[in-house]
Amino acid sequence: MMLTETVTSSFGKFISEIKPQHMSPIVLHRSKRMVLDSIGVGLIGSTTEVFELALQHCQHMYAPDNISFVYGRRGTKLSPTLASFVNGVATHSMDFDDTWHPATHPSGAVLPAVLALSDMIPAHRKPSGLDFLLAFNVGVEIQGRLMRFSNEAHNIPKRFHPPSVVGTMGSAAACAHLLSLDPSQCSHALAIAASLAGAPMANAATQSKPLHIGNASRLGLEAAMLASRGLEASALVLDAVEGVAGFSAFYEDYVPQTLESPSDNGHVFLLEEQDMGFKRFPAHLGMHWVADAAASVHKLLVGVKPGKVSPSQVQDILLRIPKSKYINRPFPESEHEARHSFQFNACCALLDGEVTVQSFSEAAMNRPELLALLSRVRLEHPQDNPANFNLMYGEVQVTLAGGDILRGRCDTFYGHWRNPLTNESLRKKFRHNAGAVLPSDMVEQLIEAVEDLDRQENCRVLLSQLH
Repeated sequence: MMLTETVTSSFGKFISEIKPQHMSPIVLHRSKRMVLDSIGVGLIGSTTEVFELALQHCQHMYAPDNISFVYGRRGTKLSPTLASFVNGVATHSMDFDDTWHPATHPSGAVLPAVLALSDMIPAHRKPSGLDFLLAFNVGVEIQGRLMRFSNEAHNIPKRFHPPSVVGTMGSAAACAHLLSLDPSQCSHALAIAASLAGAPMANAATQSKPLHIGNASRLGLEAAMLASRGLEASALVLDAVEGVAGFSAFYEDYVPQTLESPSDNGHVFLLEEQDMGFKRFPAHLGMHWVADAAASVHKLLVGVKPGKVSPSQVQDILLRIPKSKYINRPFPESEHEARHSFQFNACCALLDGEVTVQSFSEAAMNRPELLALLSRVRLEHPQDNPANFNLMYGEVQVTLAGGDILRGRCDTFYGHWRNPLTNESLRKKFRHNAGAVLPSDMVEQLIEAVEDLDRQENCRVLLSQLH
């Protein structure tokens, strides 16, 4: 008797059976850009306080297990699960990592786990560069497929932080594939991960938010390892079962569908249809619209020569933005709140003409001229400006002391998936980020290692560079 295919079993079959040849040149190109960017933001993230706290916790609470590298700490090694945790924390510590649509940060939850697991696999069985990229893409794909089962997931979140939900599932899927688990074990890995998923949005804009990414990476890896040992979980975790919530617990309008198995005709990855968003400065993605709009007003005020705007020139600042409570922060008191403040990022860009890594330092945040501008900000939430990264816009209207009004508007910032960073811009960002902790020659070697990854017999070249 043939068993009816379930949503959960179809996902397990896909994870187990997908092959490198199913990745198109576009998917390979885009995923290598994601890998490079994610390593870069992880390296600069290793300079942050929250990363240092997480690393100290792991070193002091657990027995040493010298297997997997740690971003930015030469000679420091941890167990694979703890390395995936601290490297995930580093990746999101400055909110500098990539963002997709529907809204999540896909790379930070998956890449640290795939790197840590690759470190753990014996030298004679190291995955090829192509297999490494396939596992990474499986982790990204599963996140995207799950989020498309919910309309709620398309909008800026209110309840659960998406990487803590779908990121954990993506990490489990990527690691299950890299471990060559069979379809049933892959399904169990997802079901185990579902029991380890979820973190509330109340912890956004705090030091705990980066833990969401670290835990997603770590717990997904643990779920796959548990499944590899034979631990079982619900065979219907992804299915809609009336009266018993599985993955549907995270989304109120969850309508799952089976995932078609890869065939000889190939598989179209979502990454081929939906490109990735890369940030130019370390803040919540929504900040990039208001920053670009405010920067355009800055140019009108100072002209062609670089300069700063004086608060004495400005009577009133009106921001027309989506309504989203956790990124409406009139007077942020920490760098993490500032990274989630429409008001702060708009005023920074209006004052300086740009927002940078240095904008979130304590000295920059407490400048009297910046605080003066913040006190003059008002908000409007137009009906045609939804809290959705694919549909929103940012508009800044500045009333000058003399009564003149200047306006700036951004519909698609540079770095958005509709206007992606060029390879040159992405590498410039990587050089700046990685250069915070590595000498320039090592930075260039990392760029080369990622670029050549799909042509490498194994991923040891990349791993050795990161060690």
